[in-house]
Amino acid sequence: MAFELRSGDFAAGGSMPVEVTCEGADRSPTLSWSGAPGNTKSFALIVDDPDAPDPAAPKVTWVHWVVYDMPATTTGLAGGAALPAGARDGTNDWKQTGYRGPCPPIGRHRYVHKLYALDAALGDLGKPTKPALEKAMEGHVLGRAELIGTYQKGGR
Repeated sequence: MAFELRSGDFAAGGSMPVEVTCEGADRSPTLSWSGAPGNTKSFALIVDDPDAPDPAAPKVTWVHWVVYDMPATTTGLAGGAALPAGARDGTNDWKQTGYRGPCPPIGRHRYVHKLYALDAALGDLGKPTKPALEKAMEGHVLGRAELIGTYQKGGR
């Protein structure tokens, strides 16, 4: 079985609903996964936007969410819900922990949800940024599942 990441809020490659964006409740999307490798001890999730600030001329990948040490028994995250016991938040590009949804200044952006199956729990890394988490995951990644959603603010 392939390692797969899905959302109950949007289809792969589809438009993300307003509820998960800055124009709505800004709640995290519902995510579920299956097919994780057998030796998985924890999961990490990074959500970012490679199209910032303008998809026609991207300059930076903007990080929306960093989560790690989700227990191996976790098979999903309810939309807007608290993280499972043991999971830890990292720091997004707003210099905050937790989820911040799509809020593109111009055009339709892609939001890449990357779920990593790891062979270990990483322990307390403080509030790591995406690069710090990626460094801590080196040598521990058993598998990766990806889901892309898109969003254009106000239909513009």
